[in-house]
Amino acid sequence: MIDEQWKINEFTPRVQKRGAEIIDLRGASSAASAGSASIDCMRDWVAGSSEWQSAGILTDGSANQYGVPEGIIYSFPMTSENGKFKIVEGLNMDDELTQKSMKITTDELLDERKAIEDLL
Repeated sequence: MIDEQWKINEFTPRVQKRGAEIIDLRGASSAASAGSASIDCMRDWVAGSSEWQSAGILTDGSANQYGVPEGIIYSFPMTSENGKFKIVEGLNMDDELTQKSMKITTDELLDERKAIEDLL
């Protein structure tokens, strides 16, 4: 339903640069936006919400974690209830852009962990 080229060439780069866009539009730091998002996340965590949120969790390698390997902190779409997050399951992550983006992120996180493993 979404034009693949628009998603690759316009939407994804804009999301990746949203902090800079906020600074440009406001003429000030994006800290207020980040603070507001943090407050919203805490509210939804405590009160519960069926609305999707994004939260980083320590992966366990289970099937519902979209193939992300065990032992890294990775952000997933979540809902929350009774103070607990639950990964949104059953999303189609098979398109080329999603697979490529998830691999890049996973590889970066694994490289970062390897760089500091002597400190762990």
